[in-house]
Amino acid sequence: MDETQTNSALTPADLAALHADLVKQPAHEVISRAVRKSGVLAASEDPDANVRLNRTFSVELDTGKVSNQKHSGRCWLFSTLNTLRHQFAAKYNVKDFELSQSYLFFWDKIERANIFYDNILRTADRPADDREVSFYLARPGEDGGQWAMGASLVQKYGVVPTSAMPESFNTNDTTGFAAALDLKLRKDAVTLRQLVANHATDAEIATARKTALSEVYRMAAYSIGEPPTTFDLEYKDDKHQYHRDANLTPQDFFTKYFDVDLDDYVVLSNSPDKAYDKLYALPSQDNVVGGKHITFLNLPMADLKQATIAQLQSGETVWFGNDVLQQMSRERGFLDSHLYQTADLFGVDLSLTKAQRLEYHEAEVSHAMTFTGVDLVDDQSTRWKVENSWGEKNGDKGYFVMTDDWMDDFVYEVVVHKRFLTPEQRAILTTTPETLPAWDSLN
Repeated sequence: MDETQTNSALTPADLAALHADLVKQPAHEVISRAVRKSGVLAASEDPDANVRLNRTFSVELDTGKVSNQKHSGRCWLFSTLNTLRHQFAAKYNVKDFELSQSYLFFWDKIERANIFYDNILRTADRPADDREVSFYLARPGEDGGQWAMGASLVQKYGVVPTSAMPESFNTNDTTGFAAALDLKLRKDAVTLRQLVANHATDAEIATARKTALSEVYRMAAYSIGEPPTTFDLEYKDDKHQYHRDANLTPQDFFTKYFDVDLDDYVVLSNSPDKAYDKLYALPSQDNVVGGKHITFLNLPMADLKQATIAQLQSGETVWFGNDVLQQMSRERGFLDSHLYQTADLFGVDLSLTKAQRLEYHEAEVSHAMTFTGVDLVDDQSTRWKVENSWGEKNGDKGYFVMTDDWMDDFVYEVVVHKRFLTPEQRAILTTTPETLPAWDSLN
């Protein structure tokens, strides 16, 4: 490429040309006044979205009150536990039963620190600015996660009701604890990498690691509370009948009260920057040593929709990963690809394919929610009912409504039972997955 094309200083003539192009735009002064007065979103909002997003669904599960993750990034845990509590609610006739997010959040901090030390020691011979090492150091104590991470925690530690381990200040607002934990883990990384560089013995490294993990446990216990080893289950069902089951362990509670094998579920992804009909793994985000691995069966969106609809029709809700900040009205609970028509407002082409958005960092899997309904016309989905975890003050008592094209554009993962896959898709699950780098678009 010619150097003049890469080093182009703006001249007065260039600036004059930019101004001339602006003033020749139709109604540029009117548009400018509207945008400056109302803001980009209000000025570009499509009022017809109210018609597209009416809240009528031909398939709709009865799921009760929404939960509230408040100021935390625990949506993946909330959505995982939402799918479980819906099953409990249907089986035991107690609509608003809630499982403790704090309980699994505590164990995630311990398990994630433990696997962080594994990754730091495994890469200790690389420079700190190595791309994979930088990934681990960038967010060692983060809140966010994947469905398989929640499933791993449930399989190892079981679950407890919120009454056995309620929310605390530091789970409702994880800011302070997360910052302290990030600092602690980065400090531990310095210590462990220096030990390796100084040729410390395996025993010395193991002792330092054990001390570091004990300190993380202390920080989590101080901030979140130490999880119960046993508890008494007490609740009244929707017919006001009292129930009590004493001295349960969290593992006993899950085994006794939940008819679900999490190994029967699979994450279907729609990531068109990768080949379809293929299994992928993201080991950099595994959170439990010896637990479930994060894998994705990458398929066209039509296949994700088909499996999701089948699971909803069977009476079971569906966990899904998405980019919630795109084309969303939090107050009204709207998810619509054409909600804000900023391209028309500015008179510029803002179109990108889904693959391009992933490849060029315009898109990310930023949130997890739960499908609880769908509207079908001639067996084709037109809009979807979504349970969020932002409390009842958003949307319709916490429930959002999504157009079908928003699912096409901004939904990347759904978690469904294997029985809703075709034989050919189930066969792909037996293949060796291709390992994705830590910085992949699905992280």
